[in-house]
Amino acid sequence: MSHLVSMTLRPLNASMDDLRRALDILATDDSTFSVLFDAARAQVTIHGQGELHLETLLDRLGREHKILVEVDPPQVQYRETIRKNSEAEGKFIRQSGGRGQYGHVKIRIEPNPGKGYEFENDITGGSIPKEFIKPVDAGIKEALEGGVLAGYEMVDVKAILYDGSYHEVDSNEMAFKIAGSMAVKEAARKASPVLLEPVMSVEVVVPEEFMGTIIGDLNSRRGRIEGMEHRAGSQVIRAMVPLSDMFGYATQMRSNTQGRATFSMHFARYEEAPRSVSEEIIARVQGKAVNK
Repeated sequence: MSHLVSMTLRPLNASMDDLRRALDILATDDSTFSVLFDAARAQVTIHGQGELHLETLLDRLGREHKILVEVDPPQVQYRETIRKNSEAEGKFIRQSGGRGQYGHVKIRIEPNPGKGYEFENDITGGSIPKEFIKPVDAGIKEALEGGVLAGYEMVDVKAILYDGSYHEVDSNEMAFKIAGSMAVKEAARKASPVLLEPVMSVEVVVPEEFMGTIIGDLNSRRGRIEGMEHRAGSQVIRAMVPLSDMFGYATQMRSNTQGRATFSMHFARYEEAPRSVSEEIIARVQGKAVNK
């Protein structure tokens, strides 16, 4: 399962090496948790399934390994995808004395809902030699990992390589990898790219007198109430809520219900983010202010 939330942290009372060793131990115990080290910035980004998941791991880091960390606010891991077909060509040509580089591809892309990334080689007549097909695929795949809207992975895309050209002397694998990357970036920008946000299935068990408060709070978090049922003197409320609006929910729920409600939450699916949300995220990534 892909990671849904990340947190950036910096060690306060330990070295980066100590932190690395401790987090590696935690990651060994939990396959849904991963770690990315950035030595240049002396910081670490941890990835997991939700805010509580990562907070539990940080609690273990302090209790079991005695390491304190400074933590940035949690960040949702969005995705990107496309909504229509498009095509583009990528041409990478470099000549700087002696042997140059030459790679030229033409690709089509189309939405591939629920099927992830697929690559199809539709080259006929030898316009691109066989040894350069895999590098094109690799370049496309690598480019999609960075998206075109806000730097998030682009998913559910089918890419068809249908034409191109090569140079007997100057063509090589790297040139075709770069050409594939250039082509898919351009094609994706023309394919109505959209931002996807993780949506969670939430179940709250609450005494009846607090039911209205809980429903109101879920609605304020862009939640959609899916159903309610009576269970042993309490109400069970089921809702679909964007993950980005669930941060801090446990504390708020306890406050709203005098600590008498409980909830569970698990990932349901990715959905297209509303335009206002998408614009805010893209602007944040690009370092721009959003006009409210």
